[in-house]
Amino acid sequence: MTTDNALTPEQILCAAEDVLRRFGPAKATVVDIARALGVSHGSVYRHFPSKAALREAVTQRWLDRSHDELAAIAEDGGPADERLHRWLATLFAAKRQKALDDPEMFATYMTLVGELSTTVDAHVATLVGQIRRIVEDGVAQGVFRTPDAGSAARAVFQATAHFHDPAHAHEWSHERAGADFEALWSLLLNGLRGR
Repeated sequence: MTTDNALTPEQILCAAEDVLRRFGPAKATVVDIARALGVSHGSVYRHFPSKAALREAVTQRWLDRSHDELAAIAEDGGPADERLHRWLATLFAAKRQKALDDPEMFATYMTLVGELSTTVDAHVATLVGQIRRIVEDGVAQGVFRTPDAGSAARAVFQATAHFHDPAHAHEWSHERAGADFEALWSLLLNGLRGR
């Protein structure tokens, strides 16, 4: 049992994930989260002023989990073409793992993501920014030829949506998914190289 004074936002977010997994976003309440922590619901509200703020924080936390590993790849100093392939493959693997390993939680997050478009927009902007960094490095290295790294980054993100957009999650376990990803990567790479 957690005492009200020792309660942290991180503890609340962990408990909220557990409660959402059990009850789903429609039935989970702040009272359920407080009960799981052994505190009053007022203690939860001291850290998150509303149920909507708590749901947004849970969603943001979930989306941010992919940022660190992808940011490290974007900031790596290696060849841009290899980094971009690794970045895209890492994004696909992370999304596929979330969807296949914990489908109930994935469905819950997709519901929350659907409600929080500004949170998702910021997430997408972060990801496109990381791709842009890699494309800019590729242009500087002479590996890529594109007059506008920002447009190219957005195009790469949109072209690969089949492998990271949750709308396609039901196809990620198909035996051809890996081969399809590599085929798309070859086309993108040739386009970025100007061939």
